[in-house]
Amino acid sequence: MGNTLGPPGVLDKAILVLDALETSTCSLAELVEATGLPRATAHRLASALEAHGLVRRDDDGRFALGTRLVALGRAAADGFPLAGAAMRALRQLRDTTAESVQLFVPEADRRVCIAALQSPHGLRTIVPLGASLALGLGSGGRVLSGELGAGGWVESVGEREAGVASVSAPVRDHGVIIAAVSVSGPIERTTKHPGRRYGEAVVAAARRIEIDAGLRPEDQ
Repeated sequence: MGNTLGPPGVLDKAILVLDALETSTCSLAELVEATGLPRATAHRLASALEAHGLVRRDDDGRFALGTRLVALGRAAADGFPLAGAAMRALRQLRDTTAESVQLFVPEADRRVCIAALQSPHGLRTIVPLGASLALGLGSGGRVLSGELGAGGWVESVGEREAGVASVSAPVRDHGVIIAAVSVSGPIERTTKHPGRRYGEAVVAAARRIEIDAGLRPEDQ
């Protein structure tokens, strides 16, 4: 292929481009603003990523994440057996709450979404599969950081994103928290006390995931 991403330093900059496109499409000017890269550099990297199928142009010529990432995301998800084992519990949780549900695992100082199902409502929270979020923000991040409330769950309201509330509970193996299962949605439906509404269901889903995945939640 004619375009290459170059050495590791360039790869770091290419990741900035992909991160900028994670939540929305961008014009070149918006890409420059979001990444802090010089215009020529941002254009060169976006074009190189486009050549590899990691970035595409939409009908308006704006940069967007490429379709090749869909296959890569599926392949990465297949590398997490926990995601497959969790699907039955996640579907039941989504159907019970009618809100979006996610499963996060820790990765360095971040948390990564390895499974997600969307709410049937038009107004809903969307966390893309593979999304990398801050570990210390939001109920899922706080659970993975070791925080836990008296009911076995943690709630957050407008903490990671304005207008969004969530409730999360830990998934354990041999006493170690290895994942967090979450319910999230707009505050107008979840209320400012989402734990009262969804806490018990989220904890039950976490226990079902442990059973279905053959985990040992207690330290043995």
